[in-house]
Amino acid sequence: MSDDFLALREECLAANKQLAEFGIVDLTFGNVSVLDRSSGAMAIKPSGVAYDALRAEDIVVLDVNAKPDDSCALDLEAATKWGELRPSSDTPTHMRLYQAFPNIQAIVHTHSRNATVYAQVGKAIPCMGTTHADYFYGDVPVTRPISSEEIARHYEWETANVIIECFQDLDPDTMNAVLFHGHAPFVWGVNGTKAVETAFALEVVAEMALKGKGLSPQATHLSKAQLDKHYLRKHGGTAYYGQSE
Repeated sequence: MSDDFLALREECLAANKQLAEFGIVDLTFGNVSVLDRSSGAMAIKPSGVAYDALRAEDIVVLDVNAKPDDSCALDLEAATKWGELRPSSDTPTHMRLYQAFPNIQAIVHTHSRNATVYAQVGKAIPCMGTTHADYFYGDVPVTRPISSEEIARHYEWETANVIIECFQDLDPDTMNAVLFHGHAPFVWGVNGTKAVETAFALEVVAEMALKGKGLSPQATHLSKAQLDKHYLRKHGGTAYYGQSE
């Protein structure tokens, strides 16, 4: 096997296989990408390949800085640095998010069932408990619907632009997930393993919220004080949960 981008491809492979291990994908509905910012190389799952059949040599590596031309076409073949298979159809979305959010190193897109229910009905996932607060600093937002003009112009690229618009007043470093209206969730993190863990946590809290609202429709949000305590004890400069590196 060629060792071109081997470490990056192996990290991407492992993260994609974790999607199936965690049970947050059905069929081939999902993908993980991993970024090496120093080289500008982005590794991503090939389109339509089953997770159990996926190999490191199947992972596609592309130039993360590629952009559509004046006709709104994005030449993924020209942007490919390594690999012969067609990359995920969501590749332009991943590229654009990396370009806009400078601190993220991996992106996970799934159609995990409970989180996708919230996306399909256009509702944010409410922060109702401390499990949610351990991973997400508040309600997980949902975007506006994508317009027919945006779909026609460049659906996958404009998907990312709609997400970026949703984050005009949000920090992608403290809210590392979003529900794309009518579609499904996107989650990101500092590496492939952490991003997949967060995608799994998203599905867990989505299920909890759905069941909680079903049990008690009048259930309210977690208090701001408790949200702050649980999020900040795990994240940021004052975190004290777990062991030091």
